[in-house]
Amino acid sequence: MQNPVIILGAQKLGTAALDIFNSNNVVVYCFLDDSKDLQQQELNNVSVMSGTEDSEFLKLIGKKCDVFVAVEDSAARKGLIKMLKDEYKVVPVNAIHKFSAVSEHAWLGHGNMIAAGAIVNNNAKIGDNNIIESRALVDTKAEIGDNVQIGAGAIVNSEVVVEDGAFIGSGAVIVSGVKIGKNARVGAGSVVVANVPAKATVFGNPAAPVK
Repeated sequence: MQNPVIILGAQKLGTAALDIFNSNNVVVYCFLDDSKDLQQQELNNVSVMSGTEDSEFLKLIGKKCDVFVAVEDSAARKGLIKMLKDEYKVVPVNAIHKFSAVSEHAWLGHGNMIAAGAIVNNNAKIGDNNIIESRALVDTKAEIGDNVQIGAGAIVNSEVVVEDGAFIGSGAVIVSGVKIGKNARVGAGSVVVANVPAKATVFGNPAAPVK
């Protein structure tokens, strides 16, 4: 049986993670969030106890509890993950909804969120701390780096490479074999038929750079 989980972040991603853990009958011990307005509140019957760096709760991680980082801001999320590794020698667990479909022949790292209806097909490779939202598809032999967000209903076709920090908007389609560079952004509903350079933003059908 999996340990209870402490979720760092109690906003949209945090409540989504709670739903995923609930789907698998995993107990969520509490939320930690830096918003004073949320602290001491209850979200879906789980308390927001304190801030994300409260050592009284963090010291439970790796001993009595696991941890999942669901902070909205990507830089803050990466900072918390680094703190957990450096100070507590732990990495976040995966949050994989029971109504997603992840091939037993796919490779997954740590700290990934895979929402209801998402599909990760055989021989796909998923790195660490990615967010794959509802009904997104990561197809055969696609490679997803770290800290990538793939929006609801997006299609990442076979042998696509998505590098670290990239963002794929909801409903976007990435054609087979295309490479999405580090920290690039693909607008919602776009159809990407050519490689996207690092840090570029593209939008449209076919997707073109946004000036």
